[in-house]
Amino acid sequence: MSGSAYQDDRGNKDRSITNPEGQGTLTAYGKATEAKPAGGEAPFLIGDSMTGGYGSGADILHDCTIAVEEGQIAVIVGPNGAGKSTAMKAVFGMLNLRQGTVRIGGRDITDLTPQARVAEGMAFVPQTSNIFTSLTVEENLEMGAFLRRDDIRTTIDQVYDLFPILKDKRRQAAGELSGGQRQQVAVGRALMTQPQVLMLDEPTAGVSPIVMDELFDRIIEVARTGISILMVEQNARQALEIADRGYVLVQGSNAYTGTGKELLADDEVRRSFLGG
Repeated sequence: MSGSAYQDDRGNKDRSITNPEGQGTLTAYGKATEAKPAGGEAPFLIGDSMTGGYGSGADILHDCTIAVEEGQIAVIVGPNGAGKSTAMKAVFGMLNLRQGTVRIGGRDITDLTPQARVAEGMAFVPQTSNIFTSLTVEENLEMGAFLRRDDIRTTIDQVYDLFPILKDKRRQAAGELSGGQRQQVAVGRALMTQPQVLMLDEPTAGVSPIVMDELFDRIIEVARTGISILMVEQNARQALEIADRGYVLVQGSNAYTGTGKELLADDEVRRSFLGG
């Protein structure tokens, strides 16, 4: 990815939202990083040929593959019931795969629990119930660092730099915030683990278009620090506009795969999934 935040065409370029210097400020695994281009023989994170479902029920995923490169944004879109969230949960270890593997940085983590995957560098933000409503904003962030034994203050300051409104409301109960602000708390809490991969399930659900644009710009800024983003999103057109890679799922299988630009330019994708 480009070294300047204004040399690509993602986001709204509002300097009050995006990082005008385009440099990494968040810390992943103990050191500040800059966004790196895709490289190597395999994606940084991949759920490869995944087949499975919940418990002993029927398979929801059918030979589904989802991947994201280091420092890039991958978006999963598709109709309701397509298995989008299930695919993400499979990557995070929240259901058993009957076939397929999950690898991060070349390491096979297929048999690890979600908790163990957090220790491997993954952070997951569910669509709902993703904050502690009775705790303050800052207490939520502190809870996100539960695995850490080092000084977390620097990371909290980095989250406040990313989401300035949270610093203003740091002593306020998170349950009193607006929907968009709650999502910022949820993302900030996930970033407190210093993840290598940030997984977001419908991060803009229920927020206004203005807040959606702001959240997407924050997500772009996180990716520019070198953290990989894997995101499920119902606002498909807007999500593909910021995506390095896009996956269109239908009935738990890969229907279309390509760059965000390629999928937006595909007549069949636009007609069937983006409203023309």
